[in-house]
Amino acid sequence: MQEYERKQLLERIGKEGATIGAQIPEEIDVQGERIELRKFVFEIKRRETVPEGEQERVEQAKRKLRKERLERLEAIEEGEISRQEGERLAESIIGIDRALEGLQQLGPADLEAEANAQQLADKKRWTRFMRQALGMDEDSTPNRR
Repeated sequence: MQEYERKQLLERIGKEGATIGAQIPEEIDVQGERIELRKFVFEIKRRETVPEGEQERVEQAKRKLRKERLERLEAIEEGEISRQEGERLAESIIGIDRALEGLQQLGPADLEAEANAQQLADKKRWTRFMRQALGMDEDSTPNRR
């Protein structure tokens, strides 16, 4: 994939209205586990609030989806992938975002925790990007080329 194509995909994913009209994937592999995502989200959303016994299940699903989203985003940002694979990953990320939006709107939200989690993920991506741009390895020593 060309660098400009990568940037286009990342812009599309990051666009504010990217999830408008997007479909939640029917099924998705998340952390090695096959999940019927659309069915799960609609099952949970049918209720006005998440029942006591389901709250942990929903929170765990959101954590797994965020982690999977990050891994797929990193594959686009850093991976040697084809344009077709990048498109597939971008569509799946937008679908994951759509599912997360649906799950976020349920029950009392811990907005501070959500903001902190997003900020931490952004810092990690930015740090990784800067290390690569500066030619640094994981142990913070400059690469000698």
